[in-house]
Amino acid sequence: MSERRHAASTSDGVVLLHGISRTARSFRRMELALGDVGFATLNLDYDSRRKPLDALAEDIYPALDRFAQGLDGSVHFVCHSMGGLVARVYLARHRPARLGRVVMLGTPNGGSEIADRLKNLAPYRAFFGPAGQQLVTRRDAATGALLPPIDYEAGIIAGNRSVYPITSMGLPRPHDGRVSVANTRLDGMADHIVIRTSHPWLVRNREAITQTIVFLKEGKFTKS
Repeated sequence: MSERRHAASTSDGVVLLHGISRTARSFRRMELALGDVGFATLNLDYDSRRKPLDALAEDIYPALDRFAQGLDGSVHFVCHSMGGLVARVYLARHRPARLGRVVMLGTPNGGSEIADRLKNLAPYRAFFGPAGQQLVTRRDAATGALLPPIDYEAGIIAGNRSVYPITSMGLPRPHDGRVSVANTRLDGMADHIVIRTSHPWLVRNREAITQTIVFLKEGKFTKS
């Protein structure tokens, strides 16, 4: 696990959690944009393919707790894909005293139909590991217990374009190639927006970055 911190401010900070099989590098453009508007940032790498969600939440706790303790203001979360589920588990267990807002980009809050389709295939199980088995739409009781209802401000950004014409076949439309727009939604969310991009590019898309910053500051997205 590595830490990347932009020390532009110690007022409010943002924790960035990448998706499964990605790294902190995927969030570099978002990290720089957040720093440019005055947020301190913690861009974490974690072993997304090797452990289940609960173990991943415990892995990030020491670095995240140090970061939160060093801030004068609130700690926000910006998460891509499965990173949003890791954040939900983390916040259910280790909610910071000064929790701010949470932005989820393409997070399969209702699970992924692709995981449903591939979960029993050996290549999928080998590559995506224990957490990959937890991305299904029908969660077992243990996984469901890790993800209780939210009671914090969450803004969700979904994509509606796909760069996976074959593997995304059968996904309910609209979708981003990995997660249907419907399954990004979450009971209790503060706001939801759909933009014209695909799942892997949500973290780098200019509109997604702009909308993320708007939500962190105002608690709602800008609707065109």
